[in-house]
Amino acid sequence: MTRADALALMHEYTPSDALRKHMYAVEAAMRAYARSHGEDEEKWGVVGLLHDFDYERWPNPDHSPTEGHPAEGSRILAERGYPEPLRRAILGHASYSGVPRDTLLARTLFAVDELCGFLVACALVRPSRSLTDLEVGSVKKKLKDKAFARGVNRDEVWQGAEELGVPLDEHIQFVIEALRPVERELGLGLSA
Repeated sequence: MTRADALALMHEYTPSDALRKHMYAVEAAMRAYARSHGEDEEKWGVVGLLHDFDYERWPNPDHSPTEGHPAEGSRILAERGYPEPLRRAILGHASYSGVPRDTLLARTLFAVDELCGFLVACALVRPSRSLTDLEVGSVKKKLKDKAFARGVNRDEVWQGAEELGVPLDEHIQFVIEALRPVERELGLGLSA
């Protein structure tokens, strides 16, 4: 279960550059949280990198707990020998899967997934197109604007921080700082 293997699998199933960048962002946030909790950075990073690898091939607009994303991806990961705790965390990031987020790994993935997408959207509308000058206050203001980044589930952003037991402001700041070192890989920091 190496990053190289996970990256190859992600590239095999995910043609979209935008979705790949999202998975890189979630990987970076997962690695940062792993460091802060004294957990296995490689394992947590792999979970972030693979959490949506099946999303484009098997979209799940009806939110079936057993068909489509992430159930199909979990089956593929099982066939390739990925351990059950990793697969359960990935299943649990989709609330409709019915899989409880009963580990710190699973709660962290859920907590960073929607937030990463939202933070990238916030950075993209800044003049700098960067995370370097993004502040918690402006993120929270954008969270209140329902017209901005409509695809982001605000309830899950709040719920994620709550499940982690971390104040939302602290969680947002932590993830911003986790993404800053990889912002070029995410297509950020490049002036418009």
